[in-house]
Amino acid sequence: MVFQKSPDGGWGWIIVLVSFFTQFLCYGSPLAVGVLYLEWLDTFGEGKGKTAWVGSLASGVGLLASPICSTCVSAFGARPVAIFSGFMVAGGLMISSFAPNLYFLFCSYGIIVGLGCGLLYTATVTITCQYFDKRRGLALGLISTGSSIGLFIYAALQKELIELYGLDGCLLIVGALSLNILACGSLMRPLKSESATLPDMPCLEKIPEQYLIYNEKEKNVYEESINILEKSRNEEKNVNRTSLHDCKQESLTMKNKLLSLTPRETNTYRKKVVERTYFCKQLAEKKWHLYLDYWEETLGLFKNKVFSSLFIAIFFFDIGGFPPSLLMEDIAKSSNISEEDCVIPLISIIGIMTAIGKLVLGILADFAWINALYLYVLTLIMTAVALVLIPFAQSYATLAILSGVLGFLTGNWSIFPYVTTKTVGIEKLTHAYGVLMFFAGLGNSLGPPIVGWFYDWTKSYEIAFYFSGLCVLFGGLLLLGAALPCCKITDSNNQPEKPLPNTYSYKEATRV
Repeated sequence: MVFQKSPDGGWGWIIVLVSFFTQFLCYGSPLAVGVLYLEWLDTFGEGKGKTAWVGSLASGVGLLASPICSTCVSAFGARPVAIFSGFMVAGGLMISSFAPNLYFLFCSYGIIVGLGCGLLYTATVTITCQYFDKRRGLALGLISTGSSIGLFIYAALQKELIELYGLDGCLLIVGALSLNILACGSLMRPLKSESATLPDMPCLEKIPEQYLIYNEKEKNVYEESINILEKSRNEEKNVNRTSLHDCKQESLTMKNKLLSLTPRETNTYRKKVVERTYFCKQLAEKKWHLYLDYWEETLGLFKNKVFSSLFIAIFFFDIGGFPPSLLMEDIAKSSNISEEDCVIPLISIIGIMTAIGKLVLGILADFAWINALYLYVLTLIMTAVALVLIPFAQSYATLAILSGVLGFLTGNWSIFPYVTTKTVGIEKLTHAYGVLMFFAGLGNSLGPPIVGWFYDWTKSYEIAFYFSGLCVLFGGLLLLGAALPCCKITDSNNQPEKPLPNTYSYKEATRV
């Protein structure tokens, strides 16, 4: 489907506003789950690794289901998907207030809320990219700050609600707030497409053979029915008069109904049946070819060297970079830092700095002299350094500084859709972004439990964050190697490999 030219303004700013509040409302609680994490540790008495699955599923399931989310947005549009997902998020949060154990939370909070967030994220990013082209980096930066500001506010809000109404009351109130997503979704007016005409019905002239075959079959069936009725009349002569009279009346009635159909009515009916049958057959074949084309396009994406490195980098980045936002409060507690010293919750610091990072990095991505891909790689390498320094932090001030740095660098999520668009093109954005988010969700789901298991095993977070830092560093260096112009592959004749359509190249990047 080809959309009309992006307006880069107008109603697009309304789209940015409602997308901002959508991400604020849906991601506020899942990203600030670190506050709930401590409560669940005390309530259910399970290990850190097992309890961390609740928060990691809430962030990871929606990303794991990104191919499905992308298909839903492509098939139904952003507005219906956003409204339906609002019910999912609100319902999942409210149901979680009645959780008797962790396994119930895995389903209600982890899967239902996580899937709803994934659908909403895909819907907001897709419709924003459709409305903006030249200012796409700024627009994506603005809407993505919604989740970060949500983290900043919900961290303190959930802490206060737990003190006033308990854990169950907190989840009920937060779920009720999420119902405002329905109002935001209703304002996501779709951008009209240039080719919105429906496929024409097949003409009868295109299927003369099918019609003739069907017509011949119908004729045989019609004559066979008359013969059966005649035969039944002869056989009924050996029965008593009462039964014979009834059967003859019934047979005559059926025969008269068949004979009452005029040839014109019969032909009209047959033509309609053939027309509908052939149309359904064509539709089924078209759907099957679309399914095959989807997988062919998916395999084609991985032939792009930068795209292949990008999915590996995002996978390792989420394994190592996501755990601090979930476990930072517990890290401070394990370092014997008292609650009185924590003037501002560390999760809130991560949230507000992530918002600033998304906005700043989004603006930088719009400058023509900045390569967005290299900017993304730089954030990965700096994140790896910050993660390795966490075990050396023994005071609230040091942890607060590292939380701010990590939060700012995590703001690279705002330029990730931008990099993806320049890598595969706007036409393949929804498809490619869904594939990348699947691997991001896999990393999100595995990261916190791995760090928690390291702590359960060693009773320390040192080895866990050394491992996290190395994962992020590996992904960053791999992506850097794939993006460098000197690493382009050539064939045996020293001729450059024919580029795939809409692939990312260094020259394209410098024009961004």
